[in-house]
Amino acid sequence: MNHDSGGAQIQMARALKHASLCLMLLPRFLLAALMLWLLDFLCIRKKVLLKMGESPGSPDDPPVCVSDSNKMFTMESLRAVWYGQKLDFLKSAHLGHAAPNTEVVLVQERRRVRILDCMKGKRPLILNFGSCS
Repeated sequence: MNHDSGGAQIQMARALKHASLCLMLLPRFLLAALMLWLLDFLCIRKKVLLKMGESPGSPDDPPVCVSDSNKMFTMESLRAVWYGQKLDFLKSAHLGHAAPNTEVVLVQERRRVRILDCMKGKRPLILNFGSCS
């Protein structure tokens, strides 16, 4: 019986964590969704005005629409925005904060160490990210 209540508490904690994350991300997500909707609205407005016979503007004006057939405000794009916002929020590296001390593999020695273990005194640490292909 005690084991079941512990599992229920863990599930409740996860649900609360997920709900708080959603509440924190919601304003950013809604702003991005509004921007996508406005982009679609501008495209539709431009098409309507062009059909009504108004001048299209100067030839130097960039096109307002991304595409005639594809809309920006779709469920797929909203899912991508939500996923991107969630990934950005949960990342471990943040501008202006200390860098995460992640695990890396030393190529010559083929052993795992933490990045800050490679520091020598007050010398700057330079990481070279190369291609493995």
